[in-house]
Amino acid sequence: MKQIKIFSLLSLAILIGSCDLNPIPESATTVENFFNDDDEILSGIINIYDGIQGSNPLEGEGGFNNPYLSVQVEYQLGETLSDNGRTKSGSPQGFDFETFDVLPETLAVTTYYRSMYNVIFRANLVLENLDNASTGNRNVFEAEIRFLRAYAYFNLVRYYGDVPLVDRVIGPEETEIGFTRVAESQIYDLILGDLEFAEASELDNSSRTRASKAAVQVLLAKVYMTLGTNYLAAQRLLEDVIDSGDYQLEDSLLDVFYNEDNNETIFAIGYDDTVVNDSQGFSAEFLDAVGRGTGSNYATSELVALFDVIGGNRGPVSFREDPGNPGLFQCAKYLPIIDEEVGVTSAPANPRIAGNDLIVIRYADVLLLHVEAIMAGGQETSVAAALASFQAVRNRAGLTDTVTNITKQDLMDERRVELAFENHRFLDLKRFGVAQEVLSAFSAANSFNFQATDLLLPIPSAEISISQGLLVQNPGY
Repeated sequence: MKQIKIFSLLSLAILIGSCDLNPIPESATTVENFFNDDDEILSGIINIYDGIQGSNPLEGEGGFNNPYLSVQVEYQLGETLSDNGRTKSGSPQGFDFETFDVLPETLAVTTYYRSMYNVIFRANLVLENLDNASTGNRNVFEAEIRFLRAYAYFNLVRYYGDVPLVDRVIGPEETEIGFTRVAESQIYDLILGDLEFAEASELDNSSRTRASKAAVQVLLAKVYMTLGTNYLAAQRLLEDVIDSGDYQLEDSLLDVFYNEDNNETIFAIGYDDTVVNDSQGFSAEFLDAVGRGTGSNYATSELVALFDVIGGNRGPVSFREDPGNPGLFQCAKYLPIIDEEVGVTSAPANPRIAGNDLIVIRYADVLLLHVEAIMAGGQETSVAAALASFQAVRNRAGLTDTVTNITKQDLMDERRVELAFENHRFLDLKRFGVAQEVLSAFSAANSFNFQATDLLLPIPSAEISISQGLLVQNPGY
């Protein structure tokens, strides 16, 4: 059961749902009669989560052409655009990413960009009405909203590079703000300001599907490490989470994905299979002939081979052999169907209306980030605290040989198998500074088309068109 159900609000759908497909929503000035008290402000905050959750339209309701699929397409960016993920046989949901042939017209490129700006708009809208919050709740409300805005901007800047900086509600005439790309450093200044405010706030660790102190600390630590600065601050933040006692590794990796609100989950996007508008369809797309696609999140042969070496007991929970295509391996995390061999014993009546939460941050990730912070951009570490964190993750996988030294490659490999199919791989490669080298070799081995410019996604062509020349395309597209 979710601690809070993320749901679409009819009252806010009237106000916000009419947003145009660009960063300058026409509804920016139509909400003067809402957000009058704490209950209405909380409704607005829940609506921000609804934006992150994204839509799960059934056939006849927009399908893949829906502009706000949000994180439901994130696997294409985080996994398929790496050496981890592939499609079954050229599935239209991800094949451009698999072969490094992404275009400005590629659907996921557009829907993810628009979805994140939709989230930012919703956040800015509530922030501008916080004067109506009670004194007792304002600090936590603001912290939660700014965490969510930082989360959306962090996703945008890592995938698209320089993007427009919209830190308030803007009107339709303010096209220069809405469409002018600013330097990444300015985007990171906003992200850091939001997260540092939230980290100093009164947030606690009582929720798994809403902002928490720990979720803020982990995201802030990852921002520091992405920037390659302040590794010591990142280490301290991660150690605060470790020392809080609020989280621990589950005994089984299976429980992480099929026992929701568990002790390992720090922040997840909540879904509910009892309400279509609050369900997700991405896990059905992973499979063959189950979702609208034909199999769109399979393991590459390289990933399967690495599991054979260091996967331990994680393989059967991470992927399963496709029953209809022997030799091909589907993602087994978030399965929306029963598979007793994996250990999944219950499923929704319709797998395309699934309630599996999408995990954004979990404790195993924290432990491995802790190692990375201690390594501080170096090539190896034998610091006792790093060894303890690394060993804990491996012990759960059944790999109990004592670790006495961790190299950068060891850490990257461990993250690759532990967090497979959780949308980390592409961004991990970039953060470790090896993306061009690794993906070039992977592309050459598979006759794909990787170029250095593929380390940033293109700005959607539709956005460039409606910007009337203000938005400039990334190199290489």
